[in-house]
Amino acid sequence: MTSIAPLPRAEQAALVQDLEHAVDLILQRVPGDLVLAIPLGLGKPNPLVNTLYRRVSRMPERRLKIYTALSLEKPVGKSELEQQFLAPLVERVFADYPDLDYVKAHRAQALPPNVEVHEFFLKTGDYLGNPLAQQGFVCTNYSFVVRDMMSHGVNLILQAVACREDAGGRQLSLSCNPDLSLDLVERLAAQGRKPLTVLMINRQLPFMTGPAVVPPDFADLVVETPETTHQLFAPPNAAIGWADYAIGLHAASLVRDGGTLQIGIGSLGDAIAQALIVRQTRPEAFRQMLAGLCLEGTAAREMRPFEQGVYGCSEMFVNGLLQLIQAGIVRRRVYQDEALQTLALEGALGEVPSIDTLLALQAMGALRLPLDAAALRHWQAQGLLSESLSLEAARALPGELSGSQSLQAWSEVLGPRWRQAALLHGGFFLGPRDFYQTLRQLDEPLREQIAMTRIGYINELYGDALGSERLKRLQRREARFMNTTMKMTLLGAAGSDALESGQVVSGVGGQYNFVAMGHALPDARSILMLRATHDNHHGLTSSIVWNYGNVTIPRHLRDIVITEYGVADLRGKSDTDVVQALIRIADSRFQDELVREAQAHGKLAADWQLPDTWRCNRPENLREHLRPWRNEGLLPDFPFGTDLTEDELKIVRSLKKLKHASTHPVELVGLILRSLQGLPEVPEAYLERLGLDQAHSFKQLFLKRLFAANL
Repeated sequence: MTSIAPLPRAEQAALVQDLEHAVDLILQRVPGDLVLAIPLGLGKPNPLVNTLYRRVSRMPERRLKIYTALSLEKPVGKSELEQQFLAPLVERVFADYPDLDYVKAHRAQALPPNVEVHEFFLKTGDYLGNPLAQQGFVCTNYSFVVRDMMSHGVNLILQAVACREDAGGRQLSLSCNPDLSLDLVERLAAQGRKPLTVLMINRQLPFMTGPAVVPPDFADLVVETPETTHQLFAPPNAAIGWADYAIGLHAASLVRDGGTLQIGIGSLGDAIAQALIVRQTRPEAFRQMLAGLCLEGTAAREMRPFEQGVYGCSEMFVNGLLQLIQAGIVRRRVYQDEALQTLALEGALGEVPSIDTLLALQAMGALRLPLDAAALRHWQAQGLLSESLSLEAARALPGELSGSQSLQAWSEVLGPRWRQAALLHGGFFLGPRDFYQTLRQLDEPLREQIAMTRIGYINELYGDALGSERLKRLQRREARFMNTTMKMTLLGAAGSDALESGQVVSGVGGQYNFVAMGHALPDARSILMLRATHDNHHGLTSSIVWNYGNVTIPRHLRDIVITEYGVADLRGKSDTDVVQALIRIADSRFQDELVREAQAHGKLAADWQLPDTWRCNRPENLREHLRPWRNEGLLPDFPFGTDLTEDELKIVRSLKKLKHASTHPVELVGLILRSLQGLPEVPEAYLERLGLDQAHSFKQLFLKRLFAANL
């Protein structure tokens, strides 16, 4: 195993102000192979990683192994038209964001012979057909990643961090990615192994408080130069289509007031968030939308606005959850003390500490007087008692909570507000530009209630340094853990991360963790969502199939499944009931085929007939039902805004139609025929944007006509 040269830890790591010098120090202090762990997504210190990668690439005697996930890269477009369109958009949205050199090489299968890249979650679909990436992929659950990185001998950790200065000096926050780093450092230390930990300051990162703040001696080196502060990777919001809104409405009707919620990124996550906002602000419209989508009726659905609100427990803190915080839906606070949490669930905990709280805690046996040093620290950390209260002063307080003088004395040492009280726990975040800006501008009390923390706390029930299993169970009441999948078999197994061929599309991530937790908590549910069909160059296919060659979630963990055509509750059902429930929410163009498959394999009776009332699952019916609310503005394409201008949106729609037609011959022929007829006038600015304003070649002239026909 590679060793690390001893390095005495100072109270606060020295600041290195040159990237090349930082790499010099890294190479000096980590002899031999460099086994590098860097966070997934946003937390990568790109300028520092690039400097190290370039240096090692020129040093064949040294090896660099990179372990990470979700390596992000600015979009470039595949076709010439896409590239022309994206160039100014990327310049505007991503500005000076520096791409990772190893990503470019990895994508081109051109890594130097002394560099390896191993990811446990790939940017969705980006590495299909890439042998180097597919062979280096590490398949693991999110909660096992630290263990697996340790088994590979990680000896170097690099991470981008947020920074702020106050009277006490420099404070560093893991900001967007406290998910794995804290556990990795601590668990390696417990084995007597000290990785070299180097933090790079990016002042664009929002400073997140609480568990994300690291102690002064956490890092061995801190790096900051003008290059290290750069634009954050900010994927623009995706447009929400008809099917996504239908799924979102179904999902929103399963969320319990006073419960717990996890949602993900992308159009489906935004659709759920917007549907919940409609439920809160326009409950009658929400009820009418659901009534037209639910064949079985809405009696079992949650239709009323939120009075208590929900608590967010999500490995990924997404823009949709921030919107729900701002809408007052994610507002149920949880506490890092079992007694306080119990009082909160009983509705007996006030908005701020009070004498009633002290009396209730004493009656429960949770507050024992006189206070010792450990108890004082604990209750100050919770916000119950003032931070200025000394142990000597605490012991001088009355030993009984009785009588007006005693109660008055204790009331004077109460804290001003609860601390370690969170309305959301998240492991990492990623979102559009205004999402980051909102996080930067949060007022301090709200910032404290968004707790970015370890993935082991969020994705597992089992106890750790931040809370016991009992505490988590108290916090996560009536949880609805919502995840997306690609394929669902008729027996209830889900394929979410790879194709039947074994080609990895993305990764397992934390999906298994939340599915298992949905079963482990008595009143929780695991919800898997998928669009009923998938359309690609192979044509239109059903996402619900008889069998599939890759399984992410086994069928014994089947629970709730949602498509745009309804909700299938599979928990505890027989195989026949499961098959029927999934056929019920499949696209009607594929239902007969699914029935035949199930009957051929003995899972449906040979004489079973598909009810006529189930045969209306078609996209045109969905659009017809939702159109009035779409037109009213309750179900907009971009409920939370977009970085694209109106003109860019028009161009995008045309390009999408053109791209779709290019893989569907019949549609392409129709488009060509339309292009030969009279065409609408195309604004010159659109043609300039696509490089078609000076079209001369046959290809350019042809594309110009096709674009105009689609506009």
